[in-house]
Amino acid sequence: MSEWKQKRFWKEVSVEEDGAGFAVALDGRRVKTPAKTALVVPTRALAEAIAAEWDAQEDQIDPLSMPNTRSANAAIDKVAVQFAEVADMLAEYGDSDLLCYRAESPEGLVARQSESWDAALDWAEAALGARLLPRAGILHAPQDGAALEVLRKRVHQMTPFQLAAFHDLVGLTGSLILGFATAANWRSLDEIWEISRIDERWQEELWGPDDEAQAIEAQKKQAFVHAAGFYARV
Repeated sequence: MSEWKQKRFWKEVSVEEDGAGFAVALDGRRVKTPAKTALVVPTRALAEAIAAEWDAQEDQIDPLSMPNTRSANAAIDKVAVQFAEVADMLAEYGDSDLLCYRAESPEGLVARQSESWDAALDWAEAALGARLLPRAGILHAPQDGAALEVLRKRVHQMTPFQLAAFHDLVGLTGSLILGFATAANWRSLDEIWEISRIDERWQEELWGPDDEAQAIEAQKKQAFVHAAGFYARV
């Protein structure tokens, strides 16, 4: 959609039931994905969010202002057709999860990581039935295979629409556990985002903020918040 340049040609946007799902129609003609597949989503809430994006377009269509439409397209055209591969890719984050690789010094950073990241790992053990173990340093050390399999099965149980959002929740935080925690509303979005940024905050305190880095992070957080909202609607 990013290269699509087209002017608004419709007057009315509506949501229509389609079997077990919902479609969006422009003057009665249903929207399709870039791959020409019917854009049918699992909930009315998501269909209404997509319809609102289409209705908000003025003279020239701006795909960048339509995140729910883009995520739904990705779920249908990309995730659904290679579901197992995407699910396995995300499950692999568990063996190198951000929360498990701890600084050895200084003490202040070690303490911050331990306080926030241990809480997330404790939640995962209680809520997901999988315990990942922290280790000091950056060298890879494999996690328990049984725990990873539990997490892998949970990822594979998602729908394509959930997995499309989960992809961004995991990728943007660098953590499979924080992806699950966000989907489960473990804590507020702001809190979970800050938990994923402990190392960056420490560096900012030492060296001061970097304007370019802050701009990039703002974009990432916006995408993270969108992914959380998309997941909640499906």
